[in-house]
Amino acid sequence: MRAVFQRVRKAHVEVNSKIVASIEHGWLILLGVSNKDTMEDVEYLVDKTVGLRAFSDDEGRMNLSVEQVGGEILVVSQFTLFGDCRKGRRPSFTDAAAPELANFLYEEYARLLCLKGLKVKTGVFQAMMDVSLVNDGPVTLLLDSQKTF
Repeated sequence: MRAVFQRVRKAHVEVNSKIVASIEHGWLILLGVSNKDTMEDVEYLVDKTVGLRAFSDDEGRMNLSVEQVGGEILVVSQFTLFGDCRKGRRPSFTDAAAPELANFLYEEYARLLCLKGLKVKTGVFQAMMDVSLVNDGPVTLLLDSQKTF
């Protein structure tokens, strides 16, 4: 699984010109699922998400987690994170998971974050979405569960 974490002051997702989810201060997470991902990858990313200390403390140092700052999380599925652009001019998505697996693992990621006590909202799986955000910092981090095993 690949996740792009963007620290935001606020973010929202629109589908058909209607806001379907919005958050204030926290993480906007773009989440891509590969055809090799399992629940082990989900659990790894959940653990990293809960413990990731990239919010500023009183001294301005990245030392606090999203939970410690009372932040929210907006998770948006994004299969294009597995677009391979090394050959040709058009991305190949052969490494992206099939919709059934991708949706299952995406929903499990959000569900497990909720079980950890975090405030989580999601986009609409496989929908054409407009994602708006006000980046805080800007702080943008990339996590890839396959780069750890």
